[in-house]
Amino acid sequence: MSTAAVWIRRLTLASVLLCLCVVVLGAYVRLTAAGLGCPDWPGCYGHLTPAGAASNPEAQAAWPNMPFDAGKAWREMIHRYAASTLGLLIVVIAALTIVSQPPRPVSPLLALALVATVVFQGILGMLTVTWQLKPLVVTLHLLFGLTTLGLLWWTWLSLSRNVWSRVRAADGGGHVMHSGTGAAAGLALAALILLGLQIALGGWTSSNYAAVACPDFPTCQNQWWPDTDYRDAFVLWRGLGINYEGGVLDHPARVAIHLTHRLGAILATLALAAAAVAALRHPGLRRAREAAFAVLGALVAQLLIGIFMVVKAFPLSLATAHNAGAAVLLLATLTLYYRVRNAHSR
Repeated sequence: MSTAAVWIRRLTLASVLLCLCVVVLGAYVRLTAAGLGCPDWPGCYGHLTPAGAASNPEAQAAWPNMPFDAGKAWREMIHRYAASTLGLLIVVIAALTIVSQPPRPVSPLLALALVATVVFQGILGMLTVTWQLKPLVVTLHLLFGLTTLGLLWWTWLSLSRNVWSRVRAADGGGHVMHSGTGAAAGLALAALILLGLQIALGGWTSSNYAAVACPDFPTCQNQWWPDTDYRDAFVLWRGLGINYEGGVLDHPARVAIHLTHRLGAILATLALAAAAVAALRHPGLRRAREAAFAVLGALVAQLLIGIFMVVKAFPLSLATAHNAGAAVLLLATLTLYYRVRNAHSR
C-alpha cells in the first residue's frame, strides 16, 4: 500500500470519528438553545473566541436583542471549531486522492463529493445563524451533516474492502458472486431511504420544538389521535426576519409533526427489521451478518431511547443520545447495504 493510501485510510477513520462528534455536538448545541449563542458567523460577536467577546462590551452591544451568554457561546464555537477541523481533514483526503497514482484507493468523484458536501454544510451552518434558526435550514444542516458522515463511512468501507481484496488475492482466493441477493439489496436500500426520511422528520420535529408536544407514550395528550394542524405543520418557508428560537408554531401543528415522526418510526422500524432479517436468512450473505445484527441492535437501542425520552420528560442526556443513536443506526444501515450490495465469498 502506498504512503498516500495509508494516510488516506488514517485520515478517513479520524474524519469519521470527528464527524460523529460534530453531529452529536450539533445536537447538543441545538438542544441547549445555544444555536444563537454567537449571533454572527464565523466569529462570535466579532471575535474569534467567546473569550474575546466577553472582554469587549462594545462588541456585545452590537446585538442588543441577543445578550452574551458565555456557556452558549462556547458550546456554539466549539462546534464550529470541530466542524472547521473536519472540513480541513476532508480537503486533505481529497487532495491526497487526486495526487495519488492510479489505481487510487478512493474514487476522485467520491472525494470531490465529500468536499462539495462539507462546503455546502458550512454554508448551511452560516445560514442557520444568520437566518435565526429557520427550521428548513436547521433540518438541512442536520441532514447534510449526516450525509457527510455517511460519505466518510462509505469511503472507509471502500478502503477496507480494497485492503481485504488484496489480502484475498495474495492468498489465492477468488470472488464468487452469489445469486439471489438482489432482493436483499433492494430491501437494504429501501430501509436506508426510509431511515433518511425519518431522520429528516426528526430534524423537523426538533427544529420546530415539537418534541414535547406529546409528553406521554404510546398515546399523545392521553389520546390516540389528538387535535392536529397538518396545514401549518409542514410549511417549509415562512420568509426571513423571523427568530425561530423556541418555535413559532401553535400547539396543534407541533402535535401533527410529533405524531408524523412517531408514525415514521414505525415504518422505518419495519423496513430496517425486514432488511436485517433478509440478510441473516440468505446463505450467501455471511459477511453481512454482523452488519445485520448491528442494525437490529442499534434499532432496538434507538427505539428504547426514544420511548424513555418521552417517559422521562425529555432529559437532555437522552435527547442527545437519540441524535447519536440516529447517526449510529445510519452507519449500521449503510454497512448492511454496502455488504449486501458487494456480497461475495471465497
